[in-house]
Amino acid sequence: MKREIVLIVARASNGVIGRDGDLPWHIPEDLRHFKALTVGTPMIMGRKTFDSLPGLLPGRRHIVITRNATWFAEGAEVAPSLEDAMSMAGSGTISIIGGAEIFQLALPYADRIELTEVHVAPAGDTVLPPFDGWAEVARSPHAGFDFVTLRRG
Repeated sequence: MKREIVLIVARASNGVIGRDGDLPWHIPEDLRHFKALTVGTPMIMGRKTFDSLPGLLPGRRHIVITRNATWFAEGAEVAPSLEDAMSMAGSGTISIIGGAEIFQLALPYADRIELTEVHVAPAGDTVLPPFDGWAEVARSPHAGFDFVTLRRG
């Protein structure tokens, strides 16, 4: 089965990726970038990440990993593990969109990371360590943030 696993993450310079179930910044360009990267792909996420979305995002499958066997949300597919979620997603590009625990679980399977480096150091309750062993293959600088593509080094 031919597929590409892509982690899509925005991380502050201090490693923060979230605060109180939301992003600690609002960057419209990053939201547009996220949409461009994920439209047409299955998105795998944890339940808290799903809960943080404004609703179902058009043009994408929502595969939610949760330990709660009775959890249900209209329009979401439920998986008990990352492996089950990836099997459900099938072939092609699969977007892993968070949170921190899901990113850590998916990292060994990832082919590429689409990282938004946010040049702030906000307070937060969800942190993701640097991606060691990955090579930067593209960078697009913007005011206050950079879009960076990483591949295994």
